[in-house]
Amino acid sequence: MGNDMTLDQLKAYNGKSPRPEKFNDYWGRALKELDKQSLEYELVPASFQSPHAECYHMYFTGVGGAKIHAKYVKPKALNGKGAGMAYFHGYSCDSGDWMDKVNYAAHGITVLALDCRGQGGWSEDNLTVQGTTIRGHIIRGIDDPNEDKLYYRNVFLDTVQTVRILMSLDHIDPERVGVHGLSQGGALAVACAGLEPRVKLAVPVYPFLSDYKRAWELDINSSAYEELVYYFRFFDPHHQREDEIFNRLGYIDVQNLADRIRARVVFVTGLSDVVCPPSTQFAVYNKITSEKDLLVYHEYGHEYLPYLSDRTLQEFMKL
Repeated sequence: MGNDMTLDQLKAYNGKSPRPEKFNDYWGRALKELDKQSLEYELVPASFQSPHAECYHMYFTGVGGAKIHAKYVKPKALNGKGAGMAYFHGYSCDSGDWMDKVNYAAHGITVLALDCRGQGGWSEDNLTVQGTTIRGHIIRGIDDPNEDKLYYRNVFLDTVQTVRILMSLDHIDPERVGVHGLSQGGALAVACAGLEPRVKLAVPVYPFLSDYKRAWELDINSSAYEELVYYFRFFDPHHQREDEIFNRLGYIDVQNLADRIRARVVFVTGLSDVVCPPSTQFAVYNKITSEKDLLVYHEYGHEYLPYLSDRTLQEFMKL
């Protein structure tokens, strides 16, 4: 990527966006709220079924009372307690097709794939905030006097609740649960592993939601962070609140959760990524202190990455 960094520079880069002074208090309070949530759920058989798996729609109540949906795929052939994957999808999409999950189930791995609130799937977004959303979720709640009203606070907590439900299933070994996702899903894999230390494996692929200030300094009009430009254009064209805005975004910046991860991490990035610039991703990777592998696709960007599905399945089969 011409306007980003060399690989050596990327490996030394530690991010530009601030970490709020009350960051740990913020997420400590959020997790205490989540601890009050029930792990109960409702299952509805899906119209799609497979010889290798039982497929269900799962519904549970997330923080704030929202009805959350996930696809639940359970292997039919189980020998004792097995491994599980929580899967998180990309920005504005949904939990995807059943077929992808059945492939894991055929190898004995249970999958619980979350729909993010108010995006392309069936999860409810009941968050009421002061201020604008313009055309994206990053800034949803940024002008609300209550910093707990940030949209992604609730989504990050939904990922943790998803993993906790997965760990509670009677056929799952809670010591063999991992998380995986691409783009927004990669960011949520990082956030979830940072907020739930029992996660054993994380495979984040070109993660979004990181190092907002760095993303804003680059060619943001062609990236996933363009809503930051719209926000400043419409609501703060003189950037009088720039420090305040980026400090608040620091609460939902996944690089600030990376040092809390205890899982083994397989981190996947493409050096030609103009959607989520590589430096914003390395701001996450370089803060991870647990066991980690870096898988670099030198000539690839925010796109299909060959052999990645094979590698991911192999990693989860090691759990």
